[in-house]
Amino acid sequence: MWNKKQQRMKAPRSFRFKVIFISIICLVIPATLTLFIYNYLTKDTLMNQALANANRELTIANEYVEKLLKDMMYIVNFIQLDAEINTILKDVAKSKPESESDYQRFIDESKINRTIENITLVGEKAYVTIILKNGKSYTNYSYYEFDPSNLVTKDWFKQLNKLQGYESAWIASQPTMINSEQRNNPYQISVGRTLRDENLKIYGYVLVTIMENKVNQVFEKLQGREEMMILDSSNHIISHQDNSKIGEQFQYSDQLTKNNSSNIFQISNRNYLIAEHNISFVGWKLVSIIPYKQAINQINVIFNKVFIIQVLSFTIFLLLMTYLLRTITKPIVYLGTIAEAVKRGNLSIRSRLRNNDEVGRLSESFNHMLDRINEMIEEIKDTQERKRKAELAMLQAQINPHFLFNVLNSIRMKVLVKGDKDSADIISSLSKLLRMTIDKNKETITFREEVQIILDYINIMNMRQKEKINVEISVNDAAYAERFPRFILQPIIENSIIHGLNQGAGTIILKSELTENQLVIMIEDNGQGMDMETLGQLRSRLIQSNGIEQGGHGNNKGFSSLGLSNVYERMYITFGKSFQMDIQSSPGVGTKVILTIQKGGNSDVQSNAS
Repeated sequence: MWNKKQQRMKAPRSFRFKVIFISIICLVIPATLTLFIYNYLTKDTLMNQALANANRELTIANEYVEKLLKDMMYIVNFIQLDAEINTILKDVAKSKPESESDYQRFIDESKINRTIENITLVGEKAYVTIILKNGKSYTNYSYYEFDPSNLVTKDWFKQLNKLQGYESAWIASQPTMINSEQRNNPYQISVGRTLRDENLKIYGYVLVTIMENKVNQVFEKLQGREEMMILDSSNHIISHQDNSKIGEQFQYSDQLTKNNSSNIFQISNRNYLIAEHNISFVGWKLVSIIPYKQAINQINVIFNKVFIIQVLSFTIFLLLMTYLLRTITKPIVYLGTIAEAVKRGNLSIRSRLRNNDEVGRLSESFNHMLDRINEMIEEIKDTQERKRKAELAMLQAQINPHFLFNVLNSIRMKVLVKGDKDSADIISSLSKLLRMTIDKNKETITFREEVQIILDYINIMNMRQKEKINVEISVNDAAYAERFPRFILQPIIENSIIHGLNQGAGTIILKSELTENQLVIMIEDNGQGMDMETLGQLRSRLIQSNGIEQGGHGNNKGFSSLGLSNVYERMYITFGKSFQMDIQSSPGVGTKVILTIQKGGNSDVQSNAS
């Protein structure tokens, strides 16, 4: 199996394969280099875009957070700067509660409460607390939710006394003080400011509080997947999507750049993108952190889509190019098929290409070449045919002079010695033989005519010698119509009379067997026969005498000057390998010559001979 695969790999590739392969290589290499360079160049673009996106997301988040904090500042400023509210609060802070009438106290509280309610209607829900030095307090929430007097006990409350003028104190995330909010919002963020009289003495405090989850809602509204948080000046977490991290020290504090920017750092072989934005009026900073791969995910999706489009375009172009190349090379493959058919011997096939390009001209030249080859083959056939006829004429000429000399000599002797009237029969037979010999137009004759030649020849021979020769003929009627060269049987009969019967009495038997596949002719005599050594030598000389097989004409004529070799050679020239001759003989028994002609084996030669 492996050897077959290696052989297929080593087998020469077709012209079409080479063209397509080279085209694909010339396309794939530039495309691969382009994609590689594209990937390399977009690396920095991806990083810069990721940093820009992180800054943009953080800027948007910062705007929302600053708005929340500015709304808190707005409430504080309004209470601190509203003249009417300040007048009421100052009067309440200076006077004792029992000195005011109940009505006036009700009116003042109503104004303050209505003002607090009105200024908190806009923006996110905020809890406002006003505490005076004398213990009086005003809120927009129920005392059942939280007792404001408890605020003065908080550690961070003492920071308010250190404030100057309009300074504000931002209180980072503290446990939620409002009972109804504690379940869902565990932390709150507050801002506080002092209330001062004309002598700049503190007579009260104002606190505005929102739930920490309001900031988380801002983070959740953003589409990014970054981890956002608010850090105080000491980098402790004030607000985070995970409440459990509030109050903890930010673990990547060393990576902060202390300005509004972003950068990439590595932890455990993983890149992270960190961005920060300062909230100037608070002293806090908004920070986001996200894994770099996640930060560039959306951007990478765009680049991946572009990459996929490029790959698809390349694939479509490659398929289109392959199809076009196959179409262009199809005529060449077709010509290769025609050439292969010619190689197998089919010279009648022709190319049907009629293109006006180089391939079309090659196809036309190929057809002209085949036409010229066929013309040359016909010329060679004609030359060979003339050569064959000349050889047959030469071989036949070897028979006629010798035979006529013997016959005429016999007639002469008969006429001189006996003056017998039977000479008329001899002359008749001789006339037939002379007519058959002289007629050059009859290259082949029927088996019936050949048998008649044999009968005339034996009749003449019986007149020449004292002892008669008996002939027995057993020929199939259909075999009489078969055709082959003249004087094929006569040399064999002559050999039987002269060498087999030693010109004495005897019997010669002529038989034929005709089937669909072959014609078999047997000439048998009851003469003296031959031993195995002599028979072997005769068979060897017959093979050597085949001029076509050995490339020249043999000189050995067999037992007579005419010889069996003459018969063998002429039959081989006519029928080719379809003809076979065999000689069988036994001492004292006789000799049998068998001629076998395979039917259809050399039909072209037979038709030309006829």
